[in-house]
Amino acid sequence: MATRAAQASDPAGATGDYLPIREYAVIGNCRTAALVGTNGSIDWYCPGRFDAPAVLSRILDAHRGGYLSLHPEGEWTAQRRYLDETNVLVATYRSGDGEVRVTDYMPMGASGAQGQAADEPGKPTILRRMDCIHGEATIRLRYRPGWDYGLTRPEVECVPGRGVIARCGEEYLGLACPDFELAEGDGIWEGVLRLSAGEHQSVAFDHTPDHEAALRALNEQLDENDLSRTVSFWRTWARRCSYSGPYRDAVVRSALTLKLLTYNPTGALVAAPTTSLPEEIGGERNWDYRFTWLRDSGLILYSLLTVNYHHEAVRFLHWLEGVMTARPREVPQIMYTIEGGRDLTERELTDLEGYCGSRPVRVGNAAAKQVQLDIYGEVLTAAYVHYHRPDDSPTLGDAQGRTPDRGAWEALRTLVDDAIEHWEEPDNGIWEVRGGPRQFLYSKLMCWAAVDRGIKIACEHGLDTDLDRWQQARDRMRKRIETEGYNEKLGAFVQSFGSDTLDASALAIPRLGFLSATDPRVLSTIDRIKADLTQDGLVYRYRSSDGLAGGEGTFLLCTFWLVEALSLAGRTDEARSLFETTLDLANDVGLFSEEVDPENRAFLGNFPQGFTHLAVIRAAVDLAKAHVHGAEEQRTTEGERARHARRAASS
Repeated sequence: MATRAAQASDPAGATGDYLPIREYAVIGNCRTAALVGTNGSIDWYCPGRFDAPAVLSRILDAHRGGYLSLHPEGEWTAQRRYLDETNVLVATYRSGDGEVRVTDYMPMGASGAQGQAADEPGKPTILRRMDCIHGEATIRLRYRPGWDYGLTRPEVECVPGRGVIARCGEEYLGLACPDFELAEGDGIWEGVLRLSAGEHQSVAFDHTPDHEAALRALNEQLDENDLSRTVSFWRTWARRCSYSGPYRDAVVRSALTLKLLTYNPTGALVAAPTTSLPEEIGGERNWDYRFTWLRDSGLILYSLLTVNYHHEAVRFLHWLEGVMTARPREVPQIMYTIEGGRDLTERELTDLEGYCGSRPVRVGNAAAKQVQLDIYGEVLTAAYVHYHRPDDSPTLGDAQGRTPDRGAWEALRTLVDDAIEHWEEPDNGIWEVRGGPRQFLYSKLMCWAAVDRGIKIACEHGLDTDLDRWQQARDRMRKRIETEGYNEKLGAFVQSFGSDTLDASALAIPRLGFLSATDPRVLSTIDRIKADLTQDGLVYRYRSSDGLAGGEGTFLLCTFWLVEALSLAGRTDEARSLFETTLDLANDVGLFSEEVDPENRAFLGNFPQGFTHLAVIRAAVDLAKAHVHGAEEQRTTEGERARHARRAASS
């Protein structure tokens, strides 16, 4: 990935007291993640797990939130990149005195089966290695300890020549920074370190359960092999990607980002590793995304499966089986904690100012109690691709094509039966509107998809179910969607039955195989969305009232969905042009947020966003398929499309 120079002398950032969201990169260890700014500051980190209270959180309050900053003294420029096909971040700083390289990463153990991270207790959570490349460099460290999103100031103990230990209750944070002479002022610990060419030093940051462990972490020698093991882990995982077509760099970067969103202890996935980054600067659309949406997980898994990552699907399906068998008589929630819990009570942290003054800052998510019927189809679609047995494919992934075991099939069959039972009810839809339930088209489509994929899985594997009842339900759904979801006057499928409101989610119709991509109703829907829901090619979700004040940016998932729809319709030149234009919106290390301001191209929403990165993979794969096979004249399932796409991408 090409790098872009960044100029900075004030570690507080480039937009008042806040860095633009696009100025961040992410590091992680499949348990939690941290955001590293172009100014060398780690401004977001939740210890131990994605949804823990943040201890570095300056991104949500520049004046109270904790941070850990490393950069040269004085004026400097920086270029950064990820080491090839890894999640190891390298920033090269150049100043008048010399050049220093800072390598940021979360250590990973040796790869287990299928690239699963091996758990190695006692490893530092964050390592920051400084190498002086030539000349001399004076590195300044700044550390403001924080707890509970900056709302609590911890007790701090300095260990001369080794670092500091912060304590809050029975929890400890150790910052090992050997050879820095630290001094405290106004709650910020600062120190400098002089390095000459060929010299290096590391800083380690870790969360420990007791004081003795924190002291040991400060006094232990840092393991020089941590970096090589971490690089090896990520490169081994990336090499399993089966996609070798155009835009491979973007596909692999997106896959690596999605892998970072997996929670290794359970197999769950989070939608994004942050909370309350706004969809409108100064607005109220600020949500906590550090949870497992069944929808987002299904879409992420579909994308990973398409490029040969099956192990993640196996683990997620085991997680889902456990969630559903824990309370077999209850309707599934739309989202859960990463441990499978149902309590996601939403609260507002009113003492925090929010990113660039965007209040409220929220933890928890009240949408967990909403009814969103599309979740059934998202999970069944991913499961179908995972279990699909193509008749003419002599080679399969290690897990693809296996018959679902009894527990997995019980969980999937329950989802199909729930979809049949509830599909005619109104719900809050894929966009989680807070203006009351409606008969959303996308929800009906995904209930249809749940039943359709359930039928296909049952038939391919000879599994027990009431096929006649399922087939009759599927036919009823199709008839109602075609008669009530399409607005003849508007010439488009619309947001909800009987409405005249456009919604970009209708672009899913050909992707799901509900209608062929060349059906006149699909083509006219594509054209209406292009005409009425786009700005400079970027797509809004909708432009109707949703029960919330303010507005939002263009939605990158929907923009890539338009690329997919154009590709499937055989309009490959349009699709490729839009895809490349949208890829150019990525930041300097290839990452995307949820939304983009069409006026100034600023990132909006939580970051990095799983929705966007899964859509990059899908759009690239469908472009490769369309280049070889042309338009989809017939209704095509994901399994068939994935098979064609794999061949096209590797040809």
